[in-house]
Amino acid sequence: MTKLKQVIVKAGLNGFFLALIGTILLANLFPEWGSPESVIPFKEITHYGVSFIFFFYGVKMDPVKLKSGLSNWKLHLLIQVTTFLVFPMIVLLVKSIFGEEDSNIWLGAFYLSALPSTVSASVVMVSIAGGNIPAAIFNASISSIVGIFITPVWMELFLKGSHMSFDLLDTFWQLSLQVLFPVVAGFLLHKVLGKAVNRHGTLLKYIDQSIILMIVFSAFSAAVGQGMFEEESWGFLLGLGALMLLLFTVMALTMFGIGKLLGFDRADQITVLFCGSKKSLIQGAAMGKVLFPDPVTFGVILLPVMLYHALQLVMGSILAQQLAEKNKEEAVTS
Repeated sequence: MTKLKQVIVKAGLNGFFLALIGTILLANLFPEWGSPESVIPFKEITHYGVSFIFFFYGVKMDPVKLKSGLSNWKLHLLIQVTTFLVFPMIVLLVKSIFGEEDSNIWLGAFYLSALPSTVSASVVMVSIAGGNIPAAIFNASISSIVGIFITPVWMELFLKGSHMSFDLLDTFWQLSLQVLFPVVAGFLLHKVLGKAVNRHGTLLKYIDQSIILMIVFSAFSAAVGQGMFEEESWGFLLGLGALMLLLFTVMALTMFGIGKLLGFDRADQITVLFCGSKKSLIQGAAMGKVLFPDPVTFGVILLPVMLYHALQLVMGSILAQQLAEKNKEEAVTS
């Protein structure tokens, strides 16, 4: 149990997760704090805060580590296809059978499926489980860039014909300004700022998390203020959580099965499993501000993303530990 706790904390389910829960509770109790009339300019802070996050994310992208993971193109192609094609297609299939028209919860579930993979948690879990670490770093990093273009395209296709369609070219431009250009600028300054950023990594992590918490607070407070959750019970939240848990289980099994079917070695199978089944809350919160400018709608859409984020950390950590133990047993018997 102690080992499992250490793995979960290392993967990211720590004080930040508790802060997320506290943020949602505060938004429920004091929704007026996040309104446009609030003395705290959440809209402006989070707008520039997103660029801040991705600038320093670019600085932390080490060209040497990325280059070391570049050669295994079949593995990279599989991970990107599972992240941006297999995952959304599975959610679309389920929605076609059980879904409701114009449901923001289904919209949130599909938005989750179209997001890029998370970076830190994927790399940590691949490392613990004995996977291909350079490939995990490469794919998780590239996924974040690719998602700037693919996620809006998926959402445009999903929303076509609905009242929530948006201008795709304008969305690309806004995401480029807020996300892509800061990442590229940071990456180009890696040699200059890389060591300093690594030295102050803890401080930057807390700033990043504070910005995400403000995005979550402003989105949920707007949704609560408009009564979007008044008819929802705890049973609804538990049911949604159970569905997100089932989704993670299906995706993890699917990713591992595809890697095995295509004849990848065990280390690469593990990499496909974790990189292909993870989704980024940071990207979801940052891009969602652009894709869903209505904060009321965004608060509801963000709910499946947050639940999946928490569950992927818990279940992923359990899987990583089990795979690590299996690797040890096989090493002893061989």
